Amino acid sequence: MKHIAFEITPEQVAVITIDCQGTKVNKVSSELLAEIDSMLTEIEANKALKGVVVMSGKEDNFVVGADIDEVKAASTSEAAQAYLAKGHAVLNRLAALRMPKVAAIHGNCLGGGLELALIADYRIASDSTQTQMGLPEVQIGLLPAAGGTHRLPRLIGLRAAMPLMLTGKSVRVKKAKRMGLIDKIVIPYGMREVAVRTALDLAKKKFKRKRKRSFVDAFLESPFGRGIVFNQATKMVMKQTHGLYPAPLSIIESVRRGYKVGVLKGMAEDVKRFGELAVSPQAKSLMTLFFSMTDMKKNPSQEKPHPVGKLAVLGAGLMGQGIAAVSLGLSDTILLKDVSVDAAAAGIKQVHKGIQKRVQSGALRSFDGEALYGKLVPCDDYSMFKNSDMVIEAVFEDLALKQRVLADVEAATGDSCVFASNTSALPIGAIAANAARPQNVIGMHYFSPVPQMPLLEIITTPKTAEWVVSTARSYGTKQGKTCIVVKDGPGFYTTRILAPLLNEAVVLMEEGADMHDIDRAMHLFGYPVGPVTLIDEVGIDVGAHVSKGLGEAFSSRGMTPSRALPTLEEKGYKGKKNKKGFYRYDVPKKKGVRQSDPDIYRILGNAPRKKFDQAEIQHRVSLMMVNEAALCLQEGIIASPRDGDVGAILGLGFPPFRGGPFRYVDSTGAGEIVKIMRSFQEKLGARFTPAKILEDMASQNKKFLP
Repeated sequence: MKHIAFEITPEQVAVITIDCQGTKVNKVSSELLAEIDSMLTEIEANKALKGVVVMSGKEDNFVVGADIDEVKAASTSEAAQAYLAKGHAVLNRLAALRMPKVAAIHGNCLGGGLELALIADYRIASDSTQTQMGLPEVQIGLLPAAGGTHRLPRLIGLRAAMPLMLTGKSVRVKKAKRMGLIDKIVIPYGMREVAVRTALDLAKKKFKRKRKRSFVDAFLESPFGRGIVFNQATKMVMKQTHGLYPAPLSIIESVRRGYKVGVLKGMAEDVKRFGELAVSPQAKSLMTLFFSMTDMKKNPSQEKPHPVGKLAVLGAGLMGQGIAAVSLGLSDTILLKDVSVDAAAAGIKQVHKGIQKRVQSGALRSFDGEALYGKLVPCDDYSMFKNSDMVIEAVFEDLALKQRVLADVEAATGDSCVFASNTSALPIGAIAANAARPQNVIGMHYFSPVPQMPLLEIITTPKTAEWVVSTARSYGTKQGKTCIVVKDGPGFYTTRILAPLLNEAVVLMEEGADMHDIDRAMHLFGYPVGPVTLIDEVGIDVGAHVSKGLGEAFSSRGMTPSRALPTLEEKGYKGKKNKKGFYRYDVPKKKGVRQSDPDIYRILGNAPRKKFDQAEIQHRVSLMMVNEAALCLQEGIIASPRDGDVGAILGLGFPPFRGGPFRYVDSTGAGEIVKIMRSFQEKLGARFTPAKILEDMASQNKKFLP
């Protein structure tokens, strides 16, 4: 067999070892299912067998889920249903085996992998930071349709199972053991022997699982209590997604039906649900995003990246701390420099808190955490910068300051040191204008909070050496980031396309729109945070700074930015950071909604408040970003529509189910987009002039993506 090793031990235990060839991970493909099906015929015929063990031949994963390539390739609901039906037939056949089944889990056990493990009578898992379990299907617009929605709640209870399925989050072994998801934690070495012995023990004496249920859990799993759970889950999903994502609602309905009709009938109904979701535009967009992120982990550069054994981070504030935190496992030494050793040490203390949280969660062992902490070195000058392979500066957004820092770094380091500026808007070419080694200078724009945000925007100038680009991309990928490489220019890509969106939100307020209406409209469009709230979160002062920096570039196209943010900054408004923003942070929310500052409207011109059509708000605000993204592609700032979509989604929260600005244009139709923009152009001015590339796509009836 190609993907399975099958062996019968002297004790008459069948050991199935999954080791998919040609890939680093085990995936549930049609080929794998066919091999398991063939093997089950032999197992069923062997009356001497006492048990079955399922394990992985990979070093760091059990089974990571379904073969998404197959699912995405399904062009019809029927094709997707046929794929799932194969899985059902094999898993149900495995579940029906007369002998005890033991799953030995080491590494990622996700999606279809966990659904396979749920069939087992007993689950052991390795005491390893690599071992995680979860059902992440919802994150790509699907539901756990191979029994997960039925077997998981019955194993660990509704209250524990629903959040796992609706968020797609995974759990580590200690938590999995507490939940009852696994039965025993064992050391990785010798797992096979432990699993075989466990199967033999189960053959002698049937294992009866005892799950401790609180009174609340018992009530919530009663017929009446389940109704409450499903109603509350639906309310939560609708509040968070506004019904824009069908998968969570489908999961709730699947669980509800499963309790009514039983596991097997519930699974049979899931076939249709899965088929409908698999061909939905939401799932297609989310799967495309998944594949794009996976593909972008590969470094296409012909130049080999240089190793970064010694990293220096300038600035021990939140950004510097975050950059140091995501680099801990990659470099031998990490210098954290600030104006004083005390300031640098305070930054390191915050990084250490993050390490401790990872230890507590099971992501790190205590010893390994202390070893990572030992790599951090505080400093207040450049005396230790010698032999640094990379320096990332995260100082204040001031051009003169960044130029001075670069000169100091070049004086203290050698010819092979990469200098990366973490700037959101200042041109890298301007920062490197007086550099001794401009070929070593690059931009690495991180997003806050660094440990959580998945995107890294790498900015190159015409002088940046290819090995420097390769090194930055490689290091960023190892930090766990999805990297997009863009060309230098005002605002690069992400800041440039965000600025017009935020500006339009402010212009709408100047015209009389209510800030709550704007935020709500964009929530309903799919943004996780409304644009007015986002300005407060980022900082009105930061927005004013960016507005000034990009103002000249936009003004040349007839897009004179609003003066609102600079005016508000002058009056002491900085947003959430100083509790003085568009919204009030000094008073409690009313019914979960933050109150607006009544003085804001007066400062913005005191136009009479009026209701705007929700679709108008959504089109005006969103198309500002979409059009700017198209211009970035037209000007070569980004290399491809794929990069533009990934950057907008991961960096700025463009609705993932819409696939990004370019996929949104494709799904809506370039002709329709141009038509809407032309109507706004006539009414509101030149800022709505469609990018030529959009007009060309419309006239030729073309799409950006296959």
